[in-house]
Amino acid sequence: MSKRFIIYTAEDVAAHNTASSCWVSRRDKVYDVTSFLNDHPGGDDYILKYAGQDIDEVMKDKDEHDHSDSAYEMLENYVIGRLGTGATTVSDDWEATDDFHPDDTDEVQDYEKNQFLDLRKPLLRQVWEANWSKAYYLQQVHQPRHLAEPARFFGPDILEFNTRTVWYVVPIFWGPVATYLFFRSALQWTVLLPAFTVQPILPWKALSLIPTISYGKTLACFFVGNLIWTLLEYLFHRFLFHIDYLLPDHPAFLTLHFLMHGVHHYLPMDRLRLVMPPALFLTLQTPMTRLAHLLFPPAMANGIISGAFTFYILYDCMHYA
Repeated sequence: MSKRFIIYTAEDVAAHNTASSCWVSRRDKVYDVTSFLNDHPGGDDYILKYAGQDIDEVMKDKDEHDHSDSAYEMLENYVIGRLGTGATTVSDDWEATDDFHPDDTDEVQDYEKNQFLDLRKPLLRQVWEANWSKAYYLQQVHQPRHLAEPARFFGPDILEFNTRTVWYVVPIFWGPVATYLFFRSALQWTVLLPAFTVQPILPWKALSLIPTISYGKTLACFFVGNLIWTLLEYLFHRFLFHIDYLLPDHPAFLTLHFLMHGVHHYLPMDRLRLVMPPALFLTLQTPMTRLAHLLFPPAMANGIISGAFTFYILYDCMHYA
């Protein structure tokens, strides 16, 4: 038996249906019988006929091929995991009504039934130490759970604190940043400014010096930033957050997927994780804002960033609502 008893889906098994990779299942166990094909007394063709399928009924069918007790014992040498439950919480075409109020998930029953995540324990370490295939992870993470209180991500409180964000933190934290960058851009269209670290409050002290034409230029950049944010959000959401098919089947990538977006499908009504924590957004925006300053003059770059940040604030608040 392998050291990691992995949980697979029926689709995982069905994908291994050739002589180079032959899996079968029986009584919720998964077997890799590739190395046994040439040793099978009935020939490899007989096994390949049922490759990727459940063989419980076939092995019991005396008209097909009678199997002794020793055959069942030998089969156990090839077990590599088990089949996870195929039960679903909601169907793919289900839509919530306006008066919908979900029932709380029974944490004990949910874990015993699905062997996925124990909602009573920190989640990220469980994902990191995952014993499921990618297919089973995606199947389960798209089946929503609901808890009365937010689930815990980390054990240490200092780490856990940085994963929980009430919605109004986003406009309180990023609103002043976007406003500052807007006026800094307008002033930069007017005069040459020193670095932010030299005179950080200069835009506020020189607002009276900014002519209308400079505000117009900044506003144009602001609208460009709105457009760029819209395109980036769509592209990231479409091709990064929902990269299910191309997602590597490895705990590290499953953990990253869960942290960045999977949790929103798994716990869609966790009120403290519907908006992005400032620390995470700060990390994600840094390469983008640096790129903006490489591509555009400072006045233009700050105006664009201001517009992008404003649309981010609106997006996150609407996402919460």
